[in-house]
Amino acid sequence: MRIQIDQRSLSNHINIAQKGISSRTTLQILDGILLETVDSKLKLTATDLEIGIETYVDCSILEEGSIVVNSRIFGDIVKKLPNSTINIEVKENNINIKCENSEFNILGSNPSEYPELPAIINKNSFNIPKDLFKSAIRQTVFATTQDETRPILTGVLLEIKDGIGSFVALDGYRLALRSIPINIDEDVKIVIPARVLNELNKILDDNDEELTITIAPGHVIFNMGETSVSSRLLEGQFLNYNDIIRKDHKTNVIVDRKDFQDSLERASLLANEQKANLVKLNVVEDQLIIKSNSEIGNVNEQIVSKHQGEMLNIAFNSKYILDGIKVMDSEEVELYFMGSLNPCIIKPIGDENYTYLVLPVRLAQDDY
Repeated sequence: MRIQIDQRSLSNHINIAQKGISSRTTLQILDGILLETVDSKLKLTATDLEIGIETYVDCSILEEGSIVVNSRIFGDIVKKLPNSTINIEVKENNINIKCENSEFNILGSNPSEYPELPAIINKNSFNIPKDLFKSAIRQTVFATTQDETRPILTGVLLEIKDGIGSFVALDGYRLALRSIPINIDEDVKIVIPARVLNELNKILDDNDEELTITIAPGHVIFNMGETSVSSRLLEGQFLNYNDIIRKDHKTNVIVDRKDFQDSLERASLLANEQKANLVKLNVVEDQLIIKSNSEIGNVNEQIVSKHQGEMLNIAFNSKYILDGIKVMDSEEVELYFMGSLNPCIIKPIGDENYTYLVLPVRLAQDDY
């Protein structure tokens, strides 16, 4: 293989491919990126057998070929080279890299040993604007669990019904639901690993161009033009989230989102991690009082609110509430309560497409 390629373009595409490489792999070949010449482009492939990434970059091909090269070493070399044309030549399993006055020779691996990405058959495709997809990831993926004993909850459910796509994440303590319109006739129900969504979020441009999602048995592919990301789907029965979101409530409170977030962040400074980052909310007439105390001291925050229904004392893990409020874009949020032992539902005012639910911490009445 012999090619000429722009340093900056190659470095950008190596960064993309590296997102498919796991630091925990036991197979040495999976530490590498497969380089192949394809139709006047260089194709970079990386996989950890769960996620696969293929990305294409323009180059001048002087001689066709392929090689597997260590991802970290190759990436570091290219990143440090001058912003100029790189000449890459492969002979047997040796790679020669030249750029201006720099020259590297490194050992590669046999490309025939690199695993092939799964061939997709019986596929079903639809398009979503990239910015809409990114916002759906941002507003849900944080609510997935890290607990590998419940693998189905380490992913985000995508359920499409009647042209509405619902992205749902829950971890047993909170639930995030974002709905967006998706133009597809068939119903879809898949669970996408949180890791692949986090990596997609880093790769995707923040524009309204369309992303093509292709679903096949056991797999999903996200196609962005010159880059595609494939992933295994999670198997198992996802919880029926509609049963968790109650429609009735006894108390509702409207507050300024920024004021609420700032007050919670200040209160959480004294919230003890060993005590579940506990903050207490007192719902009274025209005010929401936020308290927290630890061995060091206590804090009392008051914010103006619009209140309907019963007065209420309730306690939460401050981190769980903050995670949901931070991804809302509205100026005001509405909190719905059904007593101090039932989940609180938080919605951004003016956006019916997002719902966040968080479970309270049970306290004796005297502890408020």
